[in-house]
Amino acid sequence: MVGGVFYEHGHRIIAGATILLTLGLACSTWIVDHRRWMRRLALAAFGTIVVQAILGGITVLKLLPPAVSTAHAVVGQTFFSLAVIIAAFTRRRWIEEPSRVEFDFRRPSLITLTLLSIFVLYVQLILGGMFRHHGMRWWPHVLNAGTVALVLTWTAVRALSLYSRIQAVRKPALLMLSLLITQLGLGFLAFQTRVVWGRDAVQPEWPMVASTVAHVAIGALLLATTVILAIQVWRHVPVCFEERVPSTERKPLTA
Repeated sequence: MVGGVFYEHGHRIIAGATILLTLGLACSTWIVDHRRWMRRLALAAFGTIVVQAILGGITVLKLLPPAVSTAHAVVGQTFFSLAVIIAAFTRRRWIEEPSRVEFDFRRPSLITLTLLSIFVLYVQLILGGMFRHHGMRWWPHVLNAGTVALVLTWTAVRALSLYSRIQAVRKPALLMLSLLITQLGLGFLAFQTRVVWGRDAVQPEWPMVASTVAHVAIGALLLATTVILAIQVWRHVPVCFEERVPSTERKPLTA
């Protein structure tokens, strides 16, 4: 099996197995779990993997159009994040452990920073997919990497410096920061192998393939970890809103 047929066929087999597993997950959730929002989340995961399969079929039939291939990548990482969320919500610790709450008085709040981190990661995912599938140049993806590094570092430092006593916040923040450092290194390696060394290569070479696959995989883990951090922050570090008390003091009358 030459010309990448083995890898493409293996990719489809794994995709089919994932669809069946997700269908089983959705059915078991509707039967066992009585939380309505959890049932909807499982149904959303199954719908996402179906959309992912449809986009994959269009990608093959249309011979890898950049927009569709990028959407295929974005939906794939979204499904992975949903699967990680479901795993977190069904853990015994999530159900039985009492939540430790510390109010957030700072602005921007930590939950705002985590949501901003998810946003810049999705932008980076889109830019990377378009570059990888020859839909745009490399420099938007590289420039936005600086923004991603700044926002995620800001978020992790805020979480670790103020709320390290909360284990549910500390662990994903540390993991997010570690994955960010790894991702930046893999991004530099992927840039070297794809843009610098492999510029005139007729076929993708092994260093290019390995570095790109690792870069995409760590990116998926980074996105899922950031989503989990946002959920834990929403649970344990709610934003404290100041209440304005209307003044009862009368203004002096002027002639």
